[in-house]
Amino acid sequence: MPSLPPGIATACADGLRLRVRLTPGARGNEIAGTGIMGDGTACLKVRVTAIAEGGKANAAMIKLLAKSWRLPRSAFTIVAGQTDRNKTILIAGDADSLAAGIGGQSGQQTAKRAGHQAAERESKL
Repeated sequence: MPSLPPGIATACADGLRLRVRLTPGARGNEIAGTGIMGDGTACLKVRVTAIAEGGKANAAMIKLLAKSWRLPRSAFTIVAGQTDRNKTILIAGDADSLAAGIGGQSGQQTAKRAGHQAAERESKL
């Protein structure tokens, strides 16, 4: 399985710390690939339809990540950036197996999204 790009996830004693850039109010819920934060660090880009009010966008992000990676929602904790777009998320568990599983699922989703986008372009022609 492919691994996550360097800097996005860091192993720690409790599991895996993941850097995320969250975009609330998007047209759809998706893991949109990787990006660079304002400070130059790598991150996982996540878009959700929920608005950034009362923790709705954070809850939608955790629900999306948990479903995408087949992990329980209870494994996710936002440890930094509760009210910011840039977040650090702790995923509880064995860091090595989490990184391998997440890296493989992220790659599959990126390929799937690219296939959908190509099909949409062809249908517009």
